[in-house]
Formats: sequence, structure tokens, C-alpha cells
Amino acid sequence: MALLSNWGWKKLKKTAVVLKSGREKAVLQRHHWIFSGAIASLPSFEDGDILPVYSHSEKLLGFGYFNRKSQIIGRMISFGEEDPFLALQRNIDEAIALRQSLFNEEITNAYRLINGEGDGIPGLIVDKYADVLVMQISALGMDCLREKVIEMLVKTLKPRALYEKSRLPSRKEEGLKEVEGLVWGEDLSEITIKENGHSFLVSVLEGQKTGFFLDHRNMRKQVQEMAHGKKVLNCFSYTGGFSIYAAKGGAKSVTNVDSSEQALEIARKNTELNHIDKQKFVCQDAFRFLEEDSLEYDLVILDPPAFAKKKKHINQAAKGYHQLNRIAMQKMPRRSLLLTCSCSYFVDTKLFQQIVFQAALEAKREVVIIGRHQLAQDHPINLFHPEGDYLKSLLLYVK
Repeated sequence: MALLSNWGWKKLKKTAVVLKSGREKAVLQRHHWIFSGAIASLPSFEDGDILPVYSHSEKLLGFGYFNRKSQIIGRMISFGEEDPFLALQRNIDEAIALRQSLFNEEITNAYRLINGEGDGIPGLIVDKYADVLVMQISALGMDCLREKVIEMLVKTLKPRALYEKSRLPSRKEEGLKEVEGLVWGEDLSEITIKENGHSFLVSVLEGQKTGFFLDHRNMRKQVQEMAHGKKVLNCFSYTGGFSIYAAKGGAKSVTNVDSSEQALEIARKNTELNHIDKQKFVCQDAFRFLEEDSLEYDLVILDPPAFAKKKKHINQAAKGYHQLNRIAMQKMPRRSLLLTCSCSYFVDTKLFQQIVFQAALEAKREVVIIGRHQLAQDHPINLFHPEGDYLKSLLLYVK
């Protein structure tokens, strides 16, 4: 782009975001986030507005939406000279096309349709459960585009229903209230989905997140492949995803432990739906169960909810993960397997492995890593936005 005249540049700076010299690198590398410290000047604007973003050397870097209330003041929705609304439509179309290429709907009809920055659409998550879509909006700028997004999704996919479940901590930081409710189509109850040929009931209204933990699909399949003849313990079992796969893999027995009776009731229904027996259901806090049970299992699964939802919670989360893994490894029999997981974004892979290492040390057990997390393909991580990599799993062999 040719340099503007001095007068033209002064005029443009009144309508555009200009980044500081030397602070444009992240955006030039197609990273979606802009922090306030990178801003040289801001125009007059309403929070949530889409604005052009220029480098200090007068180069158009793209367009993003901005919010002074947020620590992440700007989020890019297009780069270069591409129109932001055309970019939004293109990225939605490309996200849908990717999923349609990945899944046979006869075998798996539930998956993440749009994965935020992973699909170039910051602030938006959309999950598909059969013919129902569930949407989460986490940022003000995307909330301002809400009606346009709904129109695009309905027109392209023609779902039976589109439900919004925007109940995220980040909304408060963005100056937004929690929102939940039907935005298009029929009223919802329980939905039956298929995943790798197995059937599951999903309660969009009552369930955690959008209703089902789609991001562990590949790990569930791995559990199925190694469960034959084993006694399996599934802590934080929720609606029994890992348990169904273990049973289908020929597990000798499966014990589900969760503090929610409501979740366990759906887990019971899922066993019936898949014609499974030999399942035990225990409604109890998982920490207490681990403390009180003898843990005579061949395979233990620890998949707790996020312990660190904010950066200030990291130390508290580390203690929780340490306690869980230490107790399990102290009691598990020799030559048993432990699948331990963390979905806490602020506890990264390196820290999580360090926590598990310390737990094994204190448990006085010899432990080796025989597997790591297998990314679900419908949860793409943008190479230019590595912060999207939040889920960690370690498959351990306890000698």
C-alpha cells in the first residue's frame, strides 16, 4: 500500500487503530489478539465496533473489533485488505466444509462446527448435535455480530434449532451479561447423537459447556481400544462418555464417579441406549472417593473440570491436580494404567507434566508416559494462535 500524504495519514488516524512501532509483529504473523500495550492511537469509537488496523509505518494490517473494557482490546477478524464481513462468511463456510470432510454423519453427527480462533473467528464457538446447533459468544465484538452469525448459520445449515449458551466467565470481563435461550427453531429437550457409532443423550439445557465434551472424542476411542478385560474407574464421569467406550471395548467392569446425580442419570440412560451392563454409578465427590476406595482397577481415568479459569487460580489448580494424581498413583495396583487430563488453559502442557511428575515422586511409584493427548480434528488449533491449545492428557503406566 502506498504511503499516505502527511495530511491523509493524520486524517486516517482519526478513524483507525494504529499500532506502536515494533509492536505489529503478532498481527503481521496473523495472530488474532491485540493487547492495549501495542496501541499507539485509537479513534473515537463505540466498544464492539469493527475498525481498520494500521502499522506505525502506515500499512493496513486488517480489521478487528475493539473493546476498551477487555484486557485483549482488539481481536482481528480479517487480515490485509479483506472485507471483515466477507472474511466472517468465508471462515464460517470453510469451517463447515472442513467438518463435512471429516465426519460421516451415519457414524458421527456431533462435533465442533466453529472453534473460535482455530477457525479464524475469535469469540465464537458453535457445536453441532445432530440437527441442533449450540452457540457460545465470549466477546463483545462478536456479540455485535450475533444476528449476522445466526443468519449465516441458519441459511447454510438449516438446523432444527439454534440455541445460545453464552455463560462464560470472559463475558463479564467484556462487559456482557450471561445469555442463554433458544434463538431459532424448535424447543429443545434431550438430543440423541452418534459418535463413532455409539449413541449418547445430550442435554443442551442442563449439561456442562454446550452439553457434551466433544474434545475428548479421540481419547475415548483410545480407551475403547485398551479396555478389554480391564476393571475401569472413570472419575468425573459426567454422562459416561469414557465409560461407554470402555464397555464397548470389552471392559470387565466400569465404575462411574461423579458429584452430579443428574449427570449420572443421563449416564445410566446412555448405558441402556447402548445395551450395556456391568456399570456401577457412584454419586460422590471424586477426591473423597479416591481417598476412601482401594482403587483396585486396571485403568483409572481422571478428567476433571477446569481447576484454573483465571490466571490467578494457577496455584490452587496445581494443588488440585497434584492431589488427584498422587492419591491415584499411591493406591493403583502394579502394571495399571492412568489417563490423567487437564482442560485448564492456564495450566500448560509443561506445567501439567511437572505436576504429575511431582505427584508420582511423592507417591513413590515408578511411572512412564506411554501416550499423550490426541487432538480431536474438529478442534483445530491455529498455527498463528497457539493459545487455542488448552486440553492436555497423559497416558501413564504405573509399574
